[in-house]
Amino acid sequence: MSGERASIEVDEFLPHPPAKVWRALTDPDLLARWLMPNDFKPAVGHRFTFAAQPIPNIGFDGTIECQVLTLDEGRLLRISWAGGGLDTTVTWRLVPEGHGTRLFIEHAGFDMDDPVNAFAFRGMGSGWRTRIFPALQTALTKQT
Repeated sequence: MSGERASIEVDEFLPHPPAKVWRALTDPDLLARWLMPNDFKPAVGHRFTFAAQPIPNIGFDGTIECQVLTLDEGRLLRISWAGGGLDTTVTWRLVPEGHGTRLFIEHAGFDMDDPVNAFAFRGMGSGWRTRIFPALQTALTKQT
């Protein structure tokens, strides 16, 4: 039986058009620049992996197993995200705003009764805000 579930929710304005942000989310080479090396393909049902830094002390080998669950071109991408004791989902939702894009991220399904999940929730919560968004912003600025 699983306990209380928690989600990380972040939204950020990016001064780039939705099509450019979408490309950064769905082009595997661009995705690798700001998130992790991967074999992503923008197709519902596609299974892929992210290659993260291993964390041996919690039994994480660095492989994140994913599958594309929902794909609404230019608007919504939802993937499963499993590895190192996690069985979660990540959703990116793009909303045009002025001359840019409001990007909403929800990383959902952390079991807060599980110490590994609680540890990941704390680390990833700050990571989405302090590392991932700045890296995405840098990738978008350099993207042609």
